[in-house]
Amino acid sequence: MATKLNPQQQTAVKTIDRPLLVLAGAGSGKTRVITEKIAYLVKQGLPARHIAALTFTNKASREMKARVSKLLDDKELRGLRVSTFHSLGLEILRKEHKTLQYKAGISLFDEQDKITLLKNLITHSSQNYDIDAVNIYSGLIGQWKNSFVTPEQALSLANAEEQEAAQIYVDYTRSLKAYNAVDFDDLILLPVLLFQQFPETLEKWQNTIRYLLVDEYQDTNITQYQLVKLLVGKLGKFTVVGDDDQSIYAWRGAHPENLAQLQKDYMRLEVIKLEQNYRSYGRILKVANQLIANNPHAFEKKLWSDMGYGDPLRVLAHKNDLEEAKQVVAEIVHHKFKTGGCYGNYAILYRSNHQSRLFERSLGEQDVPYFITGSASFFSYAEIKDILSYLRLFVNPDDDAAFLRVVNTPRREIGPSTLEKLGAYASGRHISLFSACSEMGLKPLLSEQALARLQKFCQWTLRTSAEIQSGDTFAVMRAFIQQINYHQWLHENSTSQAAAERKIKNVDELLEWLQRLAEKAEDSENTLEAIVAKIQLLDILDRNQEEEADSQVSLMTFHAAKGLEFPHVFLIGFEEDILPHQNSVETGNIEEERRLAYVGITRAQHTCTFSYCTHRKRYGDISESAPSRFLEELPEEDLEWPSKNPVDKEEQKVRGKANLAHLKSMLS
Repeated sequence: MATKLNPQQQTAVKTIDRPLLVLAGAGSGKTRVITEKIAYLVKQGLPARHIAALTFTNKASREMKARVSKLLDDKELRGLRVSTFHSLGLEILRKEHKTLQYKAGISLFDEQDKITLLKNLITHSSQNYDIDAVNIYSGLIGQWKNSFVTPEQALSLANAEEQEAAQIYVDYTRSLKAYNAVDFDDLILLPVLLFQQFPETLEKWQNTIRYLLVDEYQDTNITQYQLVKLLVGKLGKFTVVGDDDQSIYAWRGAHPENLAQLQKDYMRLEVIKLEQNYRSYGRILKVANQLIANNPHAFEKKLWSDMGYGDPLRVLAHKNDLEEAKQVVAEIVHHKFKTGGCYGNYAILYRSNHQSRLFERSLGEQDVPYFITGSASFFSYAEIKDILSYLRLFVNPDDDAAFLRVVNTPRREIGPSTLEKLGAYASGRHISLFSACSEMGLKPLLSEQALARLQKFCQWTLRTSAEIQSGDTFAVMRAFIQQINYHQWLHENSTSQAAAERKIKNVDELLEWLQRLAEKAEDSENTLEAIVAKIQLLDILDRNQEEEADSQVSLMTFHAAKGLEFPHVFLIGFEEDILPHQNSVETGNIEEERRLAYVGITRAQHTCTFSYCTHRKRYGDISESAPSRFLEELPEEDLEWPSKNPVDKEEQKVRGKANLAHLKSMLS
């Protein structure tokens, strides 16, 4: 990256008197523009507490905060908001909960909590809903929220096939409100509804956030666009940074048309293009430019670089996917030996997660360290969240989110209508769900049986909590898991015996890990409260894991690679029905697949290698594969096909030496 801002970057930083769209190509220094602009605004006299910068990931906001802190001192930084859209939404909801008639301590439902609630609603409904369609219902509800469609609107707009989902959306929303809970999509939808319904609340937030910066604007959905529009008001004090060529999240509700919409909504909008790339050699950019030129564009731009032209991009052909994995790993071992680099310089990108398996095996066989980005975190497994929720409840019975997760897991015949009535009562009394269970006022609202089941659960919780805190903590933990027949519950709710055994093993692993935490801690910190508090900091552990990736080959999907860069990139499975994906071909969504390929190519700094197979194993059968149509769209003169030009004898000798050296290092 150049030390000084280039003229376009400088103009983008200093334009503060009108709405601004910065079209930032891959590797053009967009994060630097945002951070420098925050510093410039503060130096111009706007206090940091009146500035907000929004990103899409916690990692991006951490990086942005770190960069801004190098430009401003602590006093100047005070009150600056750098967060994800969803974190800002949560902050708004927590501060304005009374206006929306929520009580304090709103619970946040993740996708698993959402599915569990939907299953409960379907099971206990008088309607003949299809329990197997729960994921379809969940997806449609998410799409409606991202498209700024309320439950009432969904009911009137839904076609015949969507009517069931729309009715469930109504029931689901009512249940969430009763539980004093929101889901991930509500973190954007509810602030927008709040601002539309309560102009004085909107005015308060507009006075708080006087300048708004948004990163990765092409990834915003319709509801996020509404939130931005409301916050910036008619004055339009904002800078949004985006790249329509890197819009690859349509399946998640992203609406790249939001870039063009800005020109319609803000007549004074200025558009600045950042086209100088500080990441890649010129040839890589030429190939990427030619590929993406096949898509229609609202804004034309062309990346360029002054870092030199670079080597041709290689296209490797393999007879099958096993050979592909072996050959790509051999290429990495050879290249590392030849250049003296480190494994952290290499990335293998693929379209779908399942494609990583053969590469994991080949890398393991060659003793090459690797790191998989985007694989499920241990703490995101349902069984881990269940046990941790029990522990949270033992420590704090007023934790509504934990209560809702475990009150009917395993089943205790406590249905959603019971919980809805309990939630409404607790909300009216401004107390926790747990506390409400023992109040006399609840009695007229519930049947005798329902009340008895709730009270039995609460008594058991208090008893177990006392035993855990006064006895052998981990012996009691193992005993309570047996008491509630949790292993049997896992067997009944798993797709196979092997899946159930894997989940049971995960629970055992969690208890062993917690025990190790307790043994390492000092006496004051080995209480259950201290251990549960430590678990809240697990994000830090994830970050440490990311840092360890520096000396390992990175494996990840094209989607997960967005925003990253590597000296040497291998794009595997460059075949029809993989990239472009078969679903996208069938639904006519080739343009997004082309953008995905473009994102993959522009991750590469020095070398980029495409790889495809003539035959690939799918669903147990070997089938023929054709090279991706995108390879035909690339400039022939900038590609090298080793299969057409076999490796010469001198090169074979060098590769032999590399393999020998690698074997020796493995043996030593």
